[in-house]
Amino acid sequence: MSAATETPRPNLLELLWRAGPEASRGPRKGLTVDAVVAAAIGLADSEGLDAVTVRRLAQELGKAPMTLYTYVPGKAELVALMVDFLFGGMERTPVDGLPWRERLTAVARDAYALYRAHPWAAAASPSRPPLGPGQCGKYEHELRALEGLGLDDVEMDDALAHLLGFVRIAAQDAAQADAERAASAMSDQEWWEANGPLLARVLDPERFPTAVRVGQAAGEAHDAAYDAEHAFRFGLERMLDGFAPLVERDRHE
Repeated sequence: MSAATETPRPNLLELLWRAGPEASRGPRKGLTVDAVVAAAIGLADSEGLDAVTVRRLAQELGKAPMTLYTYVPGKAELVALMVDFLFGGMERTPVDGLPWRERLTAVARDAYALYRAHPWAAAASPSRPPLGPGQCGKYEHELRALEGLGLDDVEMDDALAHLLGFVRIAAQDAAQADAERAASAMSDQEWWEANGPLLARVLDPERFPTAVRVGQAAGEAHDAAYDAEHAFRFGLERMLDGFAPLVERDRHE
């Protein structure tokens, strides 16, 4: 096929908003962008984002690899579509009328739940995601949790970015802990039972007095070396404590 007659590949914004020439004529017979994205999400959920390749996706859909390029130009665009699709369908807890800490807690917990359900998405979500309908809807909803708190528009954006950055890191840490647990084929309790005697010999309380004392207290409190849910709750509360001076600023001026 010559360059003059070759079907042009849609750009990312056209794909995100389904606004390209193909969208205006309706879906092509047998496959749609939505079907490609849904298959990619299913594959990423079951095997991780590295498993999502054009060749593998084509196999899943029963199509030739080159066929998929007429729907999605490449993996970067596909991942952006996957993330935006998740953002569009995620749970959004109503925040109107709630105290400000409860509003932001709901926003954080909704995002955390999304990333825990789709661990690959936390790492795949860029700091400046393409402005698709899912992202725009999510952003609008999340900003409502900050509306009316005395922050100016830039501070609202900054506060939301800071909060969601914490959520992404917390979710990635939790996913890493899950992966390590699965790789060891042991629960945390089984791992400590297997390795406790060696650690008791090498961790000299005279050499590492603070580390041994604090580590033992934390391990007993959480029944594990690392409790992802506790880390998320603790970090979120400290994050909100940090926002409090901004929210309460106007009350003291």
